[in-house]
Amino acid sequence: MIQIGLTGWGDHPDLYQGNAKQKLQDYSAHFPIVELDAMFYAVQPKRNNDKWIEETPKDFQFIVKTYQQLTGHLRGDSPFDSLKEAFEAYRLALSSYQEAGKLGAVLAQYPPWFDCTKENVDVLRQLREELAGFDVAIEFRHQSWYEERFRDKTFEFLREHDFIHSICDEPQSGEGSIPLVPEVTAEKALFRFHGRNVAAWQAPVNRKNWREIRYLYDYNNAELEELAKIVQQVDSKAKQTMVLFNNNSGGHAAANAKQLQQKLAVSFEGLAPKQLDLFGGDM
Repeated sequence: MIQIGLTGWGDHPDLYQGNAKQKLQDYSAHFPIVELDAMFYAVQPKRNNDKWIEETPKDFQFIVKTYQQLTGHLRGDSPFDSLKEAFEAYRLALSSYQEAGKLGAVLAQYPPWFDCTKENVDVLRQLREELAGFDVAIEFRHQSWYEERFRDKTFEFLREHDFIHSICDEPQSGEGSIPLVPEVTAEKALFRFHGRNVAAWQAPVNRKNWREIRYLYDYNNAELEELAKIVQQVDSKAKQTMVLFNNNSGGHAAANAKQLQQKLAVSFEGLAPKQLDLFGGDM
């Protein structure tokens, strides 16, 4: 089963029907899954989680990003006294989605400096222990995990610990990027498409407009055809295949996701109803 969505629901004007307070409802009329990026910046309070769960259809799924302290991204003070306390708060937030049947997966995206070392393998073991009982996807950003000397062991480790391998399409710019490797390591598979803007990918994170350009990319027809074949290949090995488009610096993600859906000839059941316009057609 192939499901397609976007990384967040707040920046896709083509999907909205006028009410700024109903962006998630409008989004869920188009796609059955979404990445919850807000959890990366702060462990969300119960009122937010309950609201988002309530606003979406029964079978809608969230791919929830891990809080930044849990993957070594945090720069500055933590609101928690310890890493253990941070995990406890994050698990409590996740439980709302798990209990509602709306947790597609947890996404643990590690930073570009998280390379393949024994110490970092132990970090992954700790993550698995702390998030036991949850479907967890691992996304690497350092190329060492895919080097010939480590590659087989990387996938063996992911399988042994029931981690989903996050399969990425992203600019190829040295050790701070990873190749597209369609390896399935669990019952679920996850794709994240970041675009192929090499120059923007290499721009320093402290650059003022880095967020506006990093994912600035519009996949062309040939690229989407290529990706569609890879998605089909992976889906033949997985029970559930989730595809997320993250190339939204220029607002291209929603259109590209719709194009891929058409190429794959997949339809989504249980979406939220779309409003009708004055002439009786779908908006």
